[in-house]
Amino acid sequence: MDAITNMLTRRSIRKFRSDMIPKDIIGKIIEAGTYAPTGMNRQSPVIIAVTNKEIRDRLSALNARIMGVDTDPFYNAPVVLIVLANKEFPTYLYDGSLVMGNLMNAAHAYDISSCWIHRAKEEFASEEGKELLKSLGINGDYEGIGHCILGYADCEEPAVSPRKENYVYWAE
Repeated sequence: MDAITNMLTRRSIRKFRSDMIPKDIIGKIIEAGTYAPTGMNRQSPVIIAVTNKEIRDRLSALNARIMGVDTDPFYNAPVVLIVLANKEFPTYLYDGSLVMGNLMNAAHAYDISSCWIHRAKEEFASEEGKELLKSLGINGDYEGIGHCILGYADCEEPAVSPRKENYVYWAE
């Protein structure tokens, strides 16, 4: 699939089968994330690849508490790619957001479904989130940008929404 078609056809999925994605495919998706543009090529983001069900479920529970629900905010997806970015760099939020976009577009190119799940900022500002980072050897002033959940869809792909009127203005 060419890059433009890939971007035009990717959709967020919110219902996943529990089947694990092959590790080599996860690795290729992550690699694409590491090639996202970053301010002055400082590469402020880091990606945490969570495939361990116990850790995944712990993160889901923390995210649900922050959201104020008792459901799985990761929609049963077996893989969670957490993107954090170093706040020492002025472009960290944009850098991390571009990584998230690359991850989702790469996943679609490999026929893997994805969705951006929020509340990573609050998760990793919490004591539990900070403990997890410390246990993984991640030091620095990182802010959670997002969770890119990955898996095989357990639903029909959503239809494309029409683009809003006046999305683009030309200054010719």
